[in-house]
Amino acid sequence: MVDRKLAGAHYGLRDWAMQRATAVIMLIYTVAFVIFLLSLPNNYESWQVFFSQIWVKVFTQVTFIAVLLHAWVGIRDLWMDYIKPFGLRLFLQVATIVWLVCCLVYSVKVIWGIV
Repeated sequence: MVDRKLAGAHYGLRDWAMQRATAVIMLIYTVAFVIFLLSLPNNYESWQVFFSQIWVKVFTQVTFIAVLLHAWVGIRDLWMDYIKPFGLRLFLQVATIVWLVCCLVYSVKVIWGIV
């Protein structure tokens, strides 16, 4: 049987670490994205070539997943802190999960061009 602590020094450490790690991924992507976009010629063809590269698509998808994880931890904590009725909180958490999964599916469609 697993003994789980509901309070203590390590409660929330995983969520805190995930928020920080995903924030770093988003920061690195934003800085790199701005640098690359400022260095590209200002025409459609060069942008299309840049965004068709596999490493750009992978970097973009990883960053989008980081955004979704970051949003999940933040919104889940918001629901847990401010929504007290269990049924309503459960509904909002499930609705958030459904919305984030739909966003993930759509991001794959947009980034990878899957029809």
